[in-house]
Amino acid sequence: MAETSGTAHAEGQQHPISTYFKVWGLLFVLSAASYAVDYFHVESYLRWTLILVFMMAKAGLIVAVFMHMRWERLALLYAITLPPVLVLVFVFLMTFEADYTFLTRGLFFSS
Repeated sequence: MAETSGTAHAEGQQHPISTYFKVWGLLFVLSAASYAVDYFHVESYLRWTLILVFMMAKAGLIVAVFMHMRWERLALLYAITLPPVLVLVFVFLMTFEADYTFLTRGLFFSS
């Protein structure tokens, strides 16, 4: 009985080390691109958009590969990723609400 439990424990999901090396390389490239945005003095909304895109890409890679979310069941994946996505949608919608409130207060208090 001890032998079968030992072999069952030894049988696990093994990922090739090349996957991790590729992700490390991609993280390095994304970090270099993020630093290049500052190095080349990119300004305005383009700067912040590029920095946020690179940041989200790096975070997604880390969560997917190093936290093993890529190999999890879909229900667990939705349980972890869906709430932050919904919060981002809510924040996006509230920016329009804030603009509307600012406009109506300006119209109301200016008269």
